[in-house]
Amino acid sequence: MSTQPTLFIPHGGGPCFFMDPADSDHAHSDPIWRPMQDYLAGLIATLPERPRAILLVSGHWEEQAFTVHTGERPSLLFDYYGFPSHTYTLRWDAPGAPDLARRAASLLADAGFATAEEEARGWDHGVFVPLKVALPDADIPVAQLSLRHDLDPAAHIAAGRALAPLRDEGVLIVGSGMSFHNLRVRGPQAIGPSTSWDYALTAAVTDTDPQSRAARVAAWEALPQARFAHPREEHLLPLMVALGAGGDDAATCDHRSSVMGWSVSGYRFG
Repeated sequence: MSTQPTLFIPHGGGPCFFMDPADSDHAHSDPIWRPMQDYLAGLIATLPERPRAILLVSGHWEEQAFTVHTGERPSLLFDYYGFPSHTYTLRWDAPGAPDLARRAASLLADAGFATAEEEARGWDHGVFVPLKVALPDADIPVAQLSLRHDLDPAAHIAAGRALAPLRDEGVLIVGSGMSFHNLRVRGPQAIGPSTSWDYALTAAVTDTDPQSRAARVAAWEALPQARFAHPREEHLLPLMVALGAGGDDAATCDHRSSVMGWSVSGYRFG
């Protein structure tokens, strides 16, 4: 079984890839989202082999302790607002992966983290929107892991390190967020600051020394335009988990697109 890489992917804005009511069950987005959509649609084909399961950390779920979703057939949580009515009837019926969820919780507990389980919460749009593009047939089991509410970068990197053995067990570890997430600013005024932030973040993420990489990304607030890019950092923290799980493997920026003046990137470890 090949070792899977780990990924930090952008999940777009709300149901942005499914905005055409005439074809609402398939990816059909506004052209500005098309490069990101194409990147997500091609992800599985870039892996060394098809993963047996996915462990995904979304920027839309926070708990006091790292919490795993153990449901067998999760519903969808339409946690976006003000979009067309058809986007609240989307379907994505992938099976849950309760055994993987409990295995992840066990690894975290062994590393000294408090953990919890729950089975009632639906998959938020940080899960089903990008994975519906990447896996339209919904045929790979998925377990979701929460962020920890304190959003401590070093703790999330350490949690990723604890989860790294899953990569050799056929599991794809995915952080789902946005490298830029300031919804209050868009258009020309966003271009300069978001570009400055994106290149600084990418330089830190792709540092060839793994210890330096982790230290620089954990200190993300020191990067240029950090708080412009992330007034609150919940959409950046899934990157920390992916980076930690990536260990000493090489890191690359494998996606960059411009959306509404935002420069948005995706990263791969391994």
